[in-house]
Amino acid sequence: MNEIVDLQRRLRDAGYIAERSLAAALLLMLDLGRPLLLEGDAGVGKTEVAKALATVRGAKLIRLQCYEGLDTHAAMYEWNYQRQLLAIKLFEQDERPVAQKEQDIFSERYLLKRPLLEAISCAEAPVLLIDEVDRADEAFEAYLLELLSDFQLSIPELGTIRAVSRPLVVITSNGTRELSDALRRRCLYQYIDYPDFEKELAIVEIQAPDAPAQLARQIVEFVQAVRRMDLQKKPGIAETLDWAAALLRLGVSTIDDEGAERIVESLSALIKTRDDRAAFTRDVIARIAAAC
Repeated sequence: MNEIVDLQRRLRDAGYIAERSLAAALLLMLDLGRPLLLEGDAGVGKTEVAKALATVRGAKLIRLQCYEGLDTHAAMYEWNYQRQLLAIKLFEQDERPVAQKEQDIFSERYLLKRPLLEAISCAEAPVLLIDEVDRADEAFEAYLLELLSDFQLSIPELGTIRAVSRPLVVITSNGTRELSDALRRRCLYQYIDYPDFEKELAIVEIQAPDAPAQLARQIVEFVQAVRRMDLQKKPGIAETLDWAAALLRLGVSTIDDEGAERIVESLSALIKTRDDRAAFTRDVIARIAAAC
């Protein structure tokens, strides 16, 4: 379909290289008005999908970063208690009935909008990124179902708040826990794997244009070989780009077994755990570099 190719081109212009299957999933997401669940290891570029989509659409990006212990108030709304207390003080001289005073105090002007409420309150549809939903607990995941089903949220003091415009929802998960069937049913789905050589090279060429063509290919070959090692944390695309920047900063123009010392000096940008770093002896580095 020409629409898929066109979206791939527009995403590329926004700095994201998308496979045809991902572009198709994004088109279905736009046409069907369904959230898109992206799963894959950390560092494969799931978050960047939402950023690129916002750029392509010219839409506001609203991000909810999930974490253990995330509650509904941090995700949806909080009351501005200081302003409410000040209003209560001022209302002491107000002769209106108590019920009217309470209604005034619990009105939207005293509401602090957090990402979920902000997303459904926008006049123009934003891109809502619910990032690393697997880090939040199952109770919060269940709370999301109202938003994902009906694009509305319930506030006890105000009632049901319905979306002014339906946000484009991208949900990411690193697979640290299994998500519920109820959440999956409400979403389109796409798995994002580590990029193959050609895709990663295209990413490096776009994001690190100062890297010479030969060095760019060697960087990708080296990183792809590193990912095949038995590591605690395989380097993601962000680490590839950081390492490319580090090599350029250190004046490395080619990767070979003779330059193992300079590669050692740059590994802080590529390898992110102590045990993994210990595996990179000079002999190992020289062997990988010689094959690039």
